[in-house]
Amino acid sequence: MPRWEQGSQERLTAAALQLFGEQGFENTSVVEIARRARVTNRTFFRYFSDKREVLFADADDVRAALVEGIRRAPGVADPLRVVVRVLARHDWEGLAPRRALRERQAVIAANAELLERDLIKQHDMALEFAGALARRGVDEGVALLAARVGSQVFLTAYERWLDAADDDDDLVAITEDLLSTLRATVPIPGREIPAGGSL
Repeated sequence: MPRWEQGSQERLTAAALQLFGEQGFENTSVVEIARRARVTNRTFFRYFSDKREVLFADADDVRAALVEGIRRAPGVADPLRVVVRVLARHDWEGLAPRRALRERQAVIAANAELLERDLIKQHDMALEFAGALARRGVDEGVALLAARVGSQVFLTAYERWLDAADDDDDLVAITEDLLSTLRATVPIPGREIPAGGSL
């Protein structure tokens, strides 16, 4: 059986998602994941502390990259737009193919413990976004509102994007559409996106 070799992490992730889909997260063991990926249990634990981490392995890196995006955004006069634009323009398919992202989302949605963990991570990320905006001079209350609303706008767009065929729809365009619809119906702090404007 292969041990320490290139590509093991990708195989482990693919194997875990397959098994979670076939028999459920709760009924899948680390031993089964390692066996399906054709690596040892020891190799599994070189990459992941437990089977939950297969689903959240990139979370800290993604959060750091997004917060950095907000810190480096050219201007924060429209903080809601900054949050939505940074989220929408992130290279989500650089993490995994859309099919794998869809499978991951389905596993999390089907398990209360995983969903709670995901929601906590989303909450923490929004707080970090708000902190980054506040450090750039945005009023703290406005920063928090922009971070929370922007995150929810993006998450709605992300779900729609996942549901689309792999070669259809653009995440930035979906997000821009949602934000424009929201701004047309609900007063949001920050400047309006001008007609014909884009993320």
